[in-house]
Amino acid sequence: MGIAVCCPRCGGRVRAPDLMNSDWRCDVDGPVLPFSVAEHINAEILEAVVAKLRPRRPGADATPLWALWPLPPGWMVTGVGWAGDGRSGVRATVLACSGPAPIDRGPADLVLVAEEPGVGLGTRFAGIPGPDPGPFLEGAQDGAPAHAKVRVAGWPTPLWSVKSADDRSAYVGEAKGMWLYAVAWPASAGYLVAEDLSLCDLVDSLPSELVFGAPSPHLHSCA
Repeated sequence: MGIAVCCPRCGGRVRAPDLMNSDWRCDVDGPVLPFSVAEHINAEILEAVVAKLRPRRPGADATPLWALWPLPPGWMVTGVGWAGDGRSGVRATVLACSGPAPIDRGPADLVLVAEEPGVGLGTRFAGIPGPDPGPFLEGAQDGAPAHAKVRVAGWPTPLWSVKSADDRSAYVGEAKGMWLYAVAWPASAGYLVAEDLSLCDLVDSLPSELVFGAPSPHLHSCA
């Protein structure tokens, strides 16, 4: 499995630990967790990544890998990545999907990120600064109704929009004790999140009916 490694926060190059430093380092963001992206995607690669995510100790929690399931008509899985190393363990995951946009039926992309606070992977895809989305959540802190609701592992889960870059729409919530991001390109494709979406954790169940497509340009951007 070919893997590209970069900074989770900016997509730039990272330097591996050495005799002087025990952390992976980015020249822009300093110490970071390495973000690894599988250069291709198919059932065997996805199975290998899921095996990496499964906890080594009984009772330990695994970082979820969220996927649209069932896939909307015409949609395919188009990439997978994770942040962490052998020392830290996997602290964030991302799965990319691509298919027809819900309004104009043009091409659209969606990435789903699960991450612990402070990783900075989700904010990078959302196009907002900082490692966490808290300052950008609209309404979540004052009790306003959620902007969207999806079913996550069978549970109704609220998502709030964040002020993302103009070319995309981004929603953030919480699932299994971690941030959950759903970021869609173009911005109008965010209506997909407002539909009756259901997400499953591929660590718990890996459907054999998943369909795979060409790598997503939004995920495969490591320098």
